Amino acid sequence: MIVPGPPQAFGLATSRDRAAPRGLFVAVVGPSGAGKDALIRGLSGRLGEADGVFTVRRVVTRRADAFEDHETLEESDFLLARARGLFALSWAAHGLYYGVPSDVDARIARGDAVVCNISRTVVADVRRRYARSLVVLVTARVETLAARLAARGREGIEGRRERLGRALAHEADFAPDATIDNDGVLDEAVARLYELVASHRRSDRH
Repeated sequence: MIVPGPPQAFGLATSRDRAAPRGLFVAVVGPSGAGKDALIRGLSGRLGEADGVFTVRRVVTRRADAFEDHETLEESDFLLARARGLFALSWAAHGLYYGVPSDVDARIARGDAVVCNISRTVVADVRRRYARSLVVLVTARVETLAARLAARGREGIEGRRERLGRALAHEADFAPDATIDNDGVLDEAVARLYELVASHRRSDRH
């Protein structure tokens, strides 16, 4: 039987594991309901493989829905995959397991940029594992977060309260490299993310 370790230990990497410094890991983080996946989808319509920018589909122990596109694994299969080293990063939250496939390392070693929605609890792991990273915090007012969580209908009232409580509790857990306010027009927030990633790609060429 595979026994999961503590969430904070998931995805930890040593200096020997660090991917080559050529590429960039773009970590999009923020509370539930901030619109991280919507921003990433918007970015993928502007920057794609031809630009050396790849959107990463996470692996989650929950079925995908209209609000979140990901690969799905049963918990037992996820833990087995993690034990086999198939995730570059992994963590637990809300009774689920999340993982970032290890093939992102090969893309970064080739000099590509990878963009992924990750938990704030593994930001330190990202910065240890990758020589070059861009941590983008996506924010919105608590009222907006609550309305978006209710609209997607995934949790009950208590579940939504728990997620909002986590949003407030973890606000000061780390220092992001950039912050995007996604409380207003989505296209404006997407344009901000585009400029952040595109500017790094332009600097890579010089």
